Amino acid sequence: MREIQTARLTIVPFDLKYLNDYYLGFDEEITQYQYPDPFGSLEAAEALLGEFMDEMNRGEMLFLAILDKDGEFAGGLEVHGLAEEYPELGIWLKKEFQGKGYAYEALYHIIQYLNQTGQKKWYAYEADIRNKSSIGLVAKFAYQKEGIDEFTTESGKELKLQRYLIHIKE
Repeated sequence: MREIQTARLTIVPFDLKYLNDYYLGFDEEITQYQYPDPFGSLEAAEALLGEFMDEMNRGEMLFLAILDKDGEFAGGLEVHGLAEEYPELGIWLKKEFQGKGYAYEALYHIIQYLNQTGQKKWYAYEADIRNKSSIGLVAKFAYQKEGIDEFTTESGKELKLQRYLIHIKE
C-alpha cells in the first residue's frame, strides 16, 4: 500500500517506530466502547501490532498509522477482512486529535483508496450505540444499519455494537 496524503493527514502503513505512541494513546478512555482493552504492557502491544503487520504483509488487512501535517502520530486505522464481502473498518484517534474531523477525513480517503483499487463499495463499521462521536461519524457517510450485537467482553465491558454498512455519499 502506498502513502495516502489528505489535506491535513498522511496515512501510512504502521511501523514499530509508532509503537510507544500507539501504546500510550490506546488507553481506558479510548477503548471504553471498543472490544479491545488497553495493552497490559508495551511488549503485549508489540506482539499484537506485530501480528497485524504480518497480516498486512500477507494482504489480509490494512494496518495504518494516521499522522498529522507535522508527522505526529494521531491514531490508528485498520481494514480487516480484505477478502470478505464487507471489509471491516476500525479507527481510533488520540484524545488531542478528536473532534476535529480527522476520523472522517481518514476513513473517507481509505474508502476512496480501496474503491480505486477495485475493492468493495460497502464497508462494515461497528459503533457502540452510546458512543455519540462514532454515531456522528457514521452519519457523514451513506449507510445502512444491520443490527446490534450486545455482549460482555472477557474483561467485563458491556458493549452494544451497532453494525453499519457505509460508503462515501455520492
